[in-house]
Amino acid sequence: MQPFSLHGNYLVCNGEIYGFRPVREKLIRKGYTFCSDSDCEILLPLYEELGTEMFGTLDAEFALVLYDAASGSYIAARDPIGIRPLFYGYDRKGNILFASEAKNLSGLTESICPFPPGHYYKDGKFICYRDITETTEIHADSLDVLCRNIREKLMAGVKKRLDSDAPMGFLLSGGLDSSLVCAIAASALDKPIRTFAIGMEKDAIDLKYAKETADYIGSRHTEILMTREQVIKALPEVIRALATYDITTIRASMGMYLLCKAIHETTDVRVLLTGEVSDELFGYKYTDFAPSPEEFQKEAVKRVKELYMYDVLRADRCISVHSMEARVPFGDLDFVSYVMSIDPAIKMNTYGKGKYLLRRAFEQDHLLPASILMREKAAFSDAVGHSMVDDLKEYAESVYTDEEFVKKAAGYSHAAPFTKESLLYREIFESFYPGQSHMVKDFWMPNKNWEGCNVTDPSARVLSNYGASGI
Repeated sequence: MQPFSLHGNYLVCNGEIYGFRPVREKLIRKGYTFCSDSDCEILLPLYEELGTEMFGTLDAEFALVLYDAASGSYIAARDPIGIRPLFYGYDRKGNILFASEAKNLSGLTESICPFPPGHYYKDGKFICYRDITETTEIHADSLDVLCRNIREKLMAGVKKRLDSDAPMGFLLSGGLDSSLVCAIAASALDKPIRTFAIGMEKDAIDLKYAKETADYIGSRHTEILMTREQVIKALPEVIRALATYDITTIRASMGMYLLCKAIHETTDVRVLLTGEVSDELFGYKYTDFAPSPEEFQKEAVKRVKELYMYDVLRADRCISVHSMEARVPFGDLDFVSYVMSIDPAIKMNTYGKGKYLLRRAFEQDHLLPASILMREKAAFSDAVGHSMVDDLKEYAESVYTDEEFVKKAAGYSHAAPFTKESLLYREIFESFYPGQSHMVKDFWMPNKNWEGCNVTDPSARVLSNYGASGI
């Protein structure tokens, strides 16, 4: 149905506009007419009413390009977290180019750049309309008040994402975040939800926990097993789809990519809800080592600002490349804004349990069994089975001799590979996106400035507090 048009203005948008129906009704009362039931069609009349101020009013995840006939301007914009992808570059004549996938700009521009989240582009300038990490007040209420608000805002974030014309499914790892999304959705809907989990065929840690959650919430659950051969074979297509060389992102994408591929090939599901963004807000295993509340908050700000290059990129690409739509409840703008404004001293792990506020927020609901709600964090790339990362490392070892590694790694100045595995990923990346490594800032790694975090591998397995996460 796109592009949409109105009074000579045109719009293409990849997005989901939440709460669009009341807005649409108001616009109809103002005399606007609509050709479709699409939520994105409200954007052109909204632009006529508000201009670029419109972007700051949207409760949405989106990437769009709009042509303003009156000024002859092309305007592009992206949601504040960067959940929907958008890239840009300039051709030889200096014209700006936009695309939702980096690969579509390859060969058309010397430099492919990710469009900055929370910005719009107009008349040669990028303008920030919302910094989601900016806080105007710090919430230091009682735990009861904070947890009640966390609960209410997350439930609202999940429920608004259940409005879909297409069949919906849920990625369920068995960890806290995806389990909460599934449990909230299952309690809100009047029919069983469809859940999907994946793991290595010989040592999948998460599958048993995913099944425990699925049985508890009564979902229609599907398990997929993957092999070493499938992982190695899929590596080039995963890196091409992701447009990254980052170790953590690629490792965590292997299971997600193969799971989404299976969902697309064997079901009619076209919308998938996931548990991304929670870690950046409430903390990873390594943020247990944060030396102060100020450092904890600085790290959260950095991680949320960079989500579009790592976890959110992974979720969108693994799902979208298989013709499905990703929805990320933990990325709800109201939820993110609130959690970022909670006093970091309260968010830090002083409770002997990571993400304590999130767990406590749902303790009384019994939406999940206590064994899942209080389960230790396990990174997805580890929890599909420790053997997967071991297999990838082993494969990389077989590709290069020690001498070859040293020589080839020395050829890169930006984000230089520091292991054979990282060199393997970089060389595959360069085969698809030569000279475009700046698209990703650097390797996702724990904060090396913190005691206990100066590690040479991004896996939580190398941290001293990994503990029960691997069981």
